[in-house]
Amino acid sequence: MSPKSQVPGPKLPFVFVNMAMSADGKIATANRVVHSFGSARDLRHLYELRATADAVMCGARTVEISQATLGNGGEAFRRRRLKNGLAEFPLRVIVTGSGSIDLGAKLFQKRFSPILVLTTRRAPQKKLMELGRVADEIKISEGAEIDFRAALRWLREKWQVKRLLCEGGGELNDALFRAGLVDEINVTICPKILGGRLAPTLADGLGMGRLAEAEKFELTSLKRKKAELFTVFLRQH
Repeated sequence: MSPKSQVPGPKLPFVFVNMAMSADGKIATANRVVHSFGSARDLRHLYELRATADAVMCGARTVEISQATLGNGGEAFRRRRLKNGLAEFPLRVIVTGSGSIDLGAKLFQKRFSPILVLTTRRAPQKKLMELGRVADEIKISEGAEIDFRAALRWLREKWQVKRLLCEGGGELNDALFRAGLVDEINVTICPKILGGRLAPTLADGLGMGRLAEAEKFELTSLKRKKAELFTVFLRQH
C-alpha cells in the first residue's frame, strides 16, 4: 500500500507515531539524559517513516533534549521522498502549550523547510514575538490546552499535510491518543531495561481515566531485526 493510499478523508491528516522504547516501556531514563538507545537499524527505520510523511511533529522538550533538526536523513531518503511525491524535506511542527522553547535549539538554525509552532493563549506575548522571529507560522489555540483536532485540520487545509509523523515525547503522544487522533503506532522494542518510576513512557500526561476509554489498536506487523522488535499497530475503528 502506498503512503498516499492510507490518507483518510479531506479534513485531517493520517497521524502515525514512531517511538523506540525499552523492554520495560520507557522512552528515556528518569533524568532524560539517555533518550536515544535504538540501533542504527532503528535510526534508518525512523528516516524511512519520515520519507512517507508531509510533516514531522515533536514536542518542544523533545526537540531541545535531542537537538533534532527533523530533516530527511540524507540523499537516499531525499530521493525516496521525491519518489513518494513529497517535498525534499518534511515540514516541521513544534508543539509547546506555554510557548517555552530554546530559541537556540539546533532545529531553528537549519532552514531547509518551514517550521510551524502549535501553542496556546497561555504563551506570553513576549514569547510569541520571539517565536515569530524563528518560526514560519504560529497556530494559537484559544483555550489553555492545544486543540489538536483544530490544529491538525489547519495543517491539512493550509499546509496540505496528508501524513503527519509524530515523534513524541510521551505527553504529546498522550494528548493525541486522548483526542482520538492517532491512526497508527510504530514501536521499536529494544532489549534494555531502564526502570524508574519517573522515567517517561510512550504515553505520559493525563492518560485515560477508565479502561473503557482506552484507544484500541491491532497489531498488524511484527518483525525481528537482530535484538530489536519492530511493531506496527493500527487503530481499530
